[in-house]
Amino acid sequence: MRTMWKGSIQFGLVYIPIKLYTATENKDIRLRMLHKDCMAPINYTRTCSKCGQAIENDAIVKGYEYAPGQFVPISEEELSSLQDETDKHVEIINFVKLSEIDPIYYEKSYFIGPDSGNGLRAFSLLRQAINDSDKIAIANIIIRSKQHLAAIRSFEKGMLLETLYYPDEVRSIKEVPGIGDLTTENEPKEMTIANQLIEQLTTAFKPDRYKDDYRLKMEKLIEDKVAGMPVEKKKGRTAQPNVVDLLSALEASVKETKPKPRRKTATRRKKTV
Repeated sequence: MRTMWKGSIQFGLVYIPIKLYTATENKDIRLRMLHKDCMAPINYTRTCSKCGQAIENDAIVKGYEYAPGQFVPISEEELSSLQDETDKHVEIINFVKLSEIDPIYYEKSYFIGPDSGNGLRAFSLLRQAINDSDKIAIANIIIRSKQHLAAIRSFEKGMLLETLYYPDEVRSIKEVPGIGDLTTENEPKEMTIANQLIEQLTTAFKPDRYKDDYRLKMEKLIEDKVAGMPVEKKKGRTAQPNVVDLLSALEASVKETKPKPRRKTATRRKKTV
C-alpha cells in the first residue's frame, strides 16, 4: 500500500508520527477515445485559447480568474509561502460524538498507520483512548496544498481519517426546486404501509451482499469482445405495473417484499426392528 501523506498527529503536547494510505479505490472501467479508422488513442495537446499555439509545460503558470477573462498569476513560491511547518501535523481540535456529524460532510477516507517504532506506543494509546471514549477527533490537515477538516476515529485494529467538507462547501437543501412545496402531513394509512415496507426491507448491513452490476456486465462485455465472441443482445425490460395511486403502490410493494413462508420438510419415521 503506497503512502500518500506523511506527518504526525498532534494530541495535546504529544506528537505521533503517522502515514496516511488511501482507504478506498475507484473501480470504474475507463474507456479511451479512439480514432475510428486507425483504432488508436486520440492525443490531446495543450494550446493557448488566445494565440492557438501548443504550450510546453515550462511555459505554463497558475492563475486565478478574478473577473471574466481577467487573471492574476500565482507562482509556486507564493503558494509555498502560505504553508508553514505545522502543515505536516494533524492538529486535533476537539472531540465530538459520531452521531453528531451528518454523512453529507464526509469526503474521502484514509487509513492511518504508524510511521516509526518509536511512535507505536503513542499511536496505540490514542487509538484505544478514542475507541473507549466512543467519540471521534476533529482535526485540521493540509493535503496537496488544501486544508481539510478531518474526523479521526478508531477502525478495527487501527484508525481512520476522513476528510470533511467545510460548512460553506455544503449547499443548502432549500435551494432544491420543489422542496418548499412538500406537505408536512401525510395520510396515516399511507404512512402505516410505508413503515411496514421499511420494516420488511430492514436487515443487517453486510457489505459483501452488494455488488456493482453495471461494472460486472461491462467486464463481461470486454472479455467477450477480446475473445471474439458474439455480444449477447439485451433482453427486453419487463413492463412496470401501471399503478395510479400511492396507496396501491405501497400495498403492492409490501406484498411483493413479504418473506415467503418456509416449507416444512417431512420427517421420516425410523423403523423399529
